Amino acid sequence: MLLVPRSAQATTRLAQVAAWRGIEVVAEASGGLVHYCGGPLHADRIAARLGIGLLEPADSWLPSLPSSLTRREVRAMTMGDARSLRGPVFVKPPSSKSFTARVYDGDLPLEVPDDTAVLVSEVVEFAAEHRLFLLDGAVHTGSRYATWGRLDPGPLDPRVREFAEALPGLPSAVVVDVGVTGPPDDPRAWLAVVEANMAWFSQPYASDLDRVLDVVLRSAGPLGEVAEHDRRFLRPLIP
Repeated sequence: MLLVPRSAQATTRLAQVAAWRGIEVVAEASGGLVHYCGGPLHADRIAARLGIGLLEPADSWLPSLPSSLTRREVRAMTMGDARSLRGPVFVKPPSSKSFTARVYDGDLPLEVPDDTAVLVSEVVEFAAEHRLFLLDGAVHTGSRYATWGRLDPGPLDPRVREFAEALPGLPSAVVVDVGVTGPPDDPRAWLAVVEANMAWFSQPYASDLDRVLDVVLRSAGPLGEVAEHDRRFLRPLIP
């Protein structure tokens, strides 16, 4: 079965695809072979009880990449350290959604504790941004989701496929966002990793939903079915 919380409105279309496949879609579950699609807060409440293995990229993954892949400096630090930085910087939580990821200029949210882990990077304007759903290191589906910072779902730029498939150190089912740093139709434009996220909590935009579902099911399913090479990417279970 596929557990989709009632509050997860963005997954409605994906739930419909699962139902068409014959997968039972539920808002609550008490046991059985359960997969999950929804937010991390609800996942933390039910994953241990239901035995769901949640794959997610390591918090250290993005800042560990060379600048040739990110096209900017990305640093891991605490929110307290980030508060001392001068000038506009892009700040985001590594994998949770505990606060809004955006450009901040001395206005970081006061309600976020100083010891919270954050990623800080230089401000980069991407001409286009693409979301790719990877399965076993290959792009299973994907689409453009923005141009010049504005929501604009559309076809996947063919150049980003090979770029994303060469990225190291990721779980077998994951989402990677890739940006194009110059005019989208300019073959000289640089490609850059924007971020990586959990497939079980990622907007599909214009991706093939049937193939998105393949990645989601692998990324959040029965703990006993998680392959050995993926176990280092398991989100810690909260009793």
